[in-house]
Amino acid sequence: MAKLLVIDDKPSIHYSVAQVFAEQPVEVLGAETADEGLQLAAEQSPDVILLDIRLGDRSGLDVFHDLRRLDPRSLVIFITGHGTADTAIEAMKIGAYDYLVKPLDAQQLQQTVGQAIAISRLMRVPTILDEGERAEDRPHRLIGSGAAMQTVCKQIGRLAPQDVNVLILGESGTGKELVARALYYHSRRNQEAFLAINCAAIPEPLLESELFGHERGAFTGADHRRVGKFEQAHGGTLLLDEIGDMAPHTQAKILRLLQEGTFERLGGNESISADVRILAATNQDLDGLIEQGKFRNDLYHRLRGAMIRLPPLRDRREDIAELAHYFLFRFNRQLGTAVQSISAEALQLLEDYQWPGNIRELQNVIREALIVSAGPTVVPDFLPTELQPSETTEPEPDAETGLASETAWQQLPEFVEAAVARGETDVYRRALEYFDRLIVSSILRHTAGQQNRAAEILGLSRVTLRAKLRHMQLSVEKTLAPGKEAEPAGD
Repeated sequence: MAKLLVIDDKPSIHYSVAQVFAEQPVEVLGAETADEGLQLAAEQSPDVILLDIRLGDRSGLDVFHDLRRLDPRSLVIFITGHGTADTAIEAMKIGAYDYLVKPLDAQQLQQTVGQAIAISRLMRVPTILDEGERAEDRPHRLIGSGAAMQTVCKQIGRLAPQDVNVLILGESGTGKELVARALYYHSRRNQEAFLAINCAAIPEPLLESELFGHERGAFTGADHRRVGKFEQAHGGTLLLDEIGDMAPHTQAKILRLLQEGTFERLGGNESISADVRILAATNQDLDGLIEQGKFRNDLYHRLRGAMIRLPPLRDRREDIAELAHYFLFRFNRQLGTAVQSISAEALQLLEDYQWPGNIRELQNVIREALIVSAGPTVVPDFLPTELQPSETTEPEPDAETGLASETAWQQLPEFVEAAVARGETDVYRRALEYFDRLIVSSILRHTAGQQNRAAEILGLSRVTLRAKLRHMQLSVEKTLAPGKEAEPAGD
């Protein structure tokens, strides 16, 4: 539940705010003096603080600085009875999220506080372990002990404490965001915000608003002021992912921010300061984009305070087994599966594959293998067809049954014994599911995905076969040898 701290010397304000959020998932805390408010802020770490500018014992502006020192991620909204007062303007200049004029409007209060809570939560994305959190769950954890990754880790160790912008290059799926999080975690800004934005995922007209924010009325649909990522990340770190897809106009505005340290929201004329460390990532050839006039050369050199180039997975094959087992245990917990290992034959297929999708593709392959696997070990039969040997080297199916790969069949007794050892009470059902998966996938391979023929061999109706495929989450295409096509899925 979100926490809202109200620091105001008037009990009527506390009552009004409590009534406004009575049916909202917001815990309202109250303090009538500055000292009481600072103590509650230190103890409760509120997401948002409503702070009166004119407290009885102290100026709210002075209290604001104390609150920022306690936790800069708690966003402060000033409340004042003097909407045109110079103190309200000063409050915005020193970094307040917003200010509201008394008497408070319930709808405006809900909207402003709701936006501030959402931003505060984003700023608290867990990048430092809580007690009890597993080491392998760290969002900045890099897997791999091979020479290539050791070089990357050394670069991170050298650059993280240096307050310079870093350009991270690498193919899609190589882990550029993980490197960015590692740089943040080991930096001197790791108690401040870490935010990330994918420049390729947001349409250009909206990207500028996401980065710099906008004032109310800046464009059609802008019915309230929006605080952008640069403002949210003040004092912290911002990852600009897919920077190569950014339009020239937005590039120019970022260049100005890097040069002058200031920007304006869309539709505004107030100069806002932003102390942000920028980490930029891309899978594109920036040198080529510069030659084509699609990326600014001056921005490139501003972003490249230092550079880290991530190797593709095919160039770090010594890490594949470690990565595969990491994903195995991670997805076991997420999916509730109990797969214990990966067979030597399956590992060999993983290491021989070229991995055009890099680590992201390996992650998806292991997740799929756990979903379709019915035994304690991932064997080649449970890997996608693109990882399987070509037809010229694939073992011939049995002459009588047409079934392939004896390895998976040999796992059935081991699967049963493991289930009994775990004390399970539905071993018969699970063993039947294991058998079903093997026989159905084998027959579909034998028939090149022709479901009518497979149903005939199995002695099942087409409807029953399709129901089994859905129940087992088995894709027909993944049962075929490379080069063969499945029949259309429709009846």
